[in-house]
Amino acid sequence: MLKKWQPLLLSTIILLSLCASTASSSRPALTQSPSVSDDDVVALLAFKSKADLYNALPFSSNTTTLQLCRSTGVQCAQSKIVRLIIQSQNLGGIFAPNTLTRLDQLRVLSLQNNSLTGPIPDLSGLTNLKTLFLDRNSFVGSLPPSLSSLHRLRTLDFSFNNLTGPLPAFLITSLDRLYYLRLDWNRFTGPVPALNQSSLRTFNVSGNNLTGVIPVTPTLLRFGPTAFSWNPGLCGELVNKECHPAAPFFGPTQAHEAPPPTRALGQSTAQEVQGVELTQPSRKRHRRTAVIIGFSSGVFVLICSLLFFVIALKKQRKPKTHRKTDIASPTGSDAHAAVVVQLEEELEQKVKRVQGIQVVKSGSLMFCAGESQLYSLDQLMRASAELLGKGTIGTTYKAVLDNRLIVSVKRLDAGKLGRTSREVFERHMEAVGGLRHPNLVPLRAYFQAKDERLLVYDYQPNGSLFSLIHGTKSTRAKPLHWTSCLKIAEDVAQGLSYIHQAWRLVHGNLKSSNVLLGPDFEACLTDYCLSVLAATTPTSEEEPDSAAYKAPEIRINSLNNHDDHQQKHQPTSKSDVYAFGILLVELLTGKPPSHHLVLVPTDMVEWVMSMREDDQHDQDGEGNSRMGMLVEVAIACSSTSPEQRPTMWQVLKMLQEVKESASMEDDNELMDPQIVTGVP
Repeated sequence: MLKKWQPLLLSTIILLSLCASTASSSRPALTQSPSVSDDDVVALLAFKSKADLYNALPFSSNTTTLQLCRSTGVQCAQSKIVRLIIQSQNLGGIFAPNTLTRLDQLRVLSLQNNSLTGPIPDLSGLTNLKTLFLDRNSFVGSLPPSLSSLHRLRTLDFSFNNLTGPLPAFLITSLDRLYYLRLDWNRFTGPVPALNQSSLRTFNVSGNNLTGVIPVTPTLLRFGPTAFSWNPGLCGELVNKECHPAAPFFGPTQAHEAPPPTRALGQSTAQEVQGVELTQPSRKRHRRTAVIIGFSSGVFVLICSLLFFVIALKKQRKPKTHRKTDIASPTGSDAHAAVVVQLEEELEQKVKRVQGIQVVKSGSLMFCAGESQLYSLDQLMRASAELLGKGTIGTTYKAVLDNRLIVSVKRLDAGKLGRTSREVFERHMEAVGGLRHPNLVPLRAYFQAKDERLLVYDYQPNGSLFSLIHGTKSTRAKPLHWTSCLKIAEDVAQGLSYIHQAWRLVHGNLKSSNVLLGPDFEACLTDYCLSVLAATTPTSEEEPDSAAYKAPEIRINSLNNHDDHQQKHQPTSKSDVYAFGILLVELLTGKPPSHHLVLVPTDMVEWVMSMREDDQHDQDGEGNSRMGMLVEVAIACSSTSPEQRPTMWQVLKMLQEVKESASMEDDNELMDPQIVTGVP
């Protein structure tokens, strides 16, 4: 019986063993090579190890693919990362090669508003990349050549870094789909490429060291002079600046003035002719000398004639008995010398008066770098003026020119400028005139002659933040919604951060009346960087509201108001931060700074909330929590110790975090939907 079933059992055992071996051989094939999504996790962790020095990113070696794809700023499709937004995370390391560049399905990458350093790595592995934001970091080096291989790129932003070198030709030849290109505020050199992408809608190369003629192409014609501003070496039609020829106008003459070459005996006639030509300047010099001698002789004859005429007049007025004595006596020569000296002194005084008149008459508006001369000093003086207000160091007027252009003119008070020399004033205005930012009212021109000094700004039609908060005589102020407070605070922080970081300057006089509202009601700083020119004033002599903006370390009392303390009490970037904290409380409460209470942090939050009880917009829980976060920012800024105050860059990041936490879709707020295309 057993022998009968033995073949069947044997075949069954063989079949089962084959199935088992097949199954066992197939299982390792599924686990030996990691999945593609695991590669993305490894790439992200490799980036974190080099860039995230402060462990701000929530990724770790224990993070799974599923957890990663659910993280804020990460979007996945088919187990691949297609969108990665890591902004304002205080990353302070480097963008190491062979890290994020291994994300071959990535469409959108943003590392903006961090502190990444070092060169930008090879990006050729990001073959599907469409949007790249690396702005507001500290990258160095040139634009990576690997960008030329990213043919799907539409959005590219490298602004506010320390990149150098020329703008490469592949911006024209390879990136033909560009929609958005910002390279402003770096250190690029050389000419502007002749961009001709029909798709380009946003472009900016301002704040570099570019030189030469800007090419006139249909694409570049879309953008105004501001896209090229603060590049002193640029010229051409697009910036309304004439280009000087490369060679001097009198080039051939200068060539002849070179020293003659030494020649040996038997040199050719052509060289002898050249030697004759090289001697021509000496003849010109002889002619010039003769002209000078002739002119001097004429002047001498004229003076002698005047002298004899004066002597003749004096002789006619004196009695004849005295004439002989005067001529014969030794004192006659002394009188003659005295007359000559007197004439010379009178001539000198006349020359000085004429020169003074010429300075006033020839005094003209000094337009800041890159600005077009749209009006003259005469037009400005003939303009109809309307008083806008009186400030700390001057009076501001609204001026309507005869060409219907409206500007704002600040007339500085000479008595409040201290001992600022003409040269110091001009140097400082040249520096301030170079500041260009969306949240700064641009200084267009300045003028100085004797004690008269004028500053010309763009006119802002929507008034000041002070009027918006406190109202005017004809309107009563209404409480601002907390989102409006956040937007205004972020605008002001952007402008201050730019002044501090990009130019190492100080505003020095921040207050609500020095924050103007632009055409789109964006907050724009004015009167910036002028406090360094002003004489020190005791805090007790200032208006209470103005004095409340001043940090404790720069306040001056009447006992120590002298020159020894002037340098000690100069405004700093940290005193600007203090003034920002006071401004933020004023914005949230609607109360002027002199009415603010000095409270501990917890009581300060309650007091601010109580000042807004009438505002129905803030009664929801979300509004209250955001308001509390804004009050905490104000408290940090207005600390009495400068060392404990954050920098304006840190303040800006705090405000951006409040903004992000209030948004349900953080990623969609970062990008313009017209710029960024999603996953295909």
